[in-house]
Amino acid sequence: MKVLQGKIAIITGASRLKGIGAAICKELAAAGCDIFFTYWKEYDKEMPWEVQENEPASLKQELMDLGVNVASMELDLSLVDSPKLLVEQVSKELGYPDILINNAAYSTNNDYRNLKAEVLDKHYLINVRATAMLSSHFARGFDKNKGGRIVNITSGQFQGPMPGEVAYATTKGAVDALTITLSAELAPLGITVNSINPGPTDTGWMTEDIKEQLAPRFPFGRIGEPKDVARTIKYLVSEEAQWITGQIIHSEGGFRR
Repeated sequence: MKVLQGKIAIITGASRLKGIGAAICKELAAAGCDIFFTYWKEYDKEMPWEVQENEPASLKQELMDLGVNVASMELDLSLVDSPKLLVEQVSKELGYPDILINNAAYSTNNDYRNLKAEVLDKHYLINVRATAMLSSHFARGFDKNKGGRIVNITSGQFQGPMPGEVAYATTKGAVDALTITLSAELAPLGITVNSINPGPTDTGWMTEDIKEQLAPRFPFGRIGEPKDVARTIKYLVSEEAQWITGQIIHSEGGFRR
């Protein structure tokens, strides 16, 4: 029997086939988990890596080919009603979810010299508010006998500074704090809450120069790949990980800062 057979997972932020969100979807689906993923192409179109119009549809077909139930929706998680709407939609199409992976993120480069309030707000709306409210709505309707899982994607803010990414570092640091407190609140419901820091991961944003600079800092001699963090998440959402909660896990191949 596949280890996640009969489970239903929400994965946010799975617009691009090269991204971490898509890798998580594939890893969990291969383990028998039904998948509901969200995407928001407008954000990716603004980024250097861009996104092709057919990528979400291609991902959905790949997952269906693995023999699991799959649904998806394009959703702007910065809107106040989106978290509640998402949980309701998943329940309607697949059933009440067992697993929530808060992978969607907003990230732009900025420092103290050019930081603007509206830019910081955009980071907050996705990285903090959407993560917190989606976790809240997920937990509110949860049957404590099911054994639920929340995994947040963070970026190792407390491993060291991130110059040039002050808004991103600030809001992702808040996710670590949320993880610790929420894990204590949700334990009586049988829900574990953890964060994963995948370290520098090649999802299409790295130039060759960046890869050359980063590669020597990985003891294994290669850059992190989306499937690396996806495998860690598969374990965290399994029954075997029921005693792991409130942790910030650095699944980054020994990356040296």
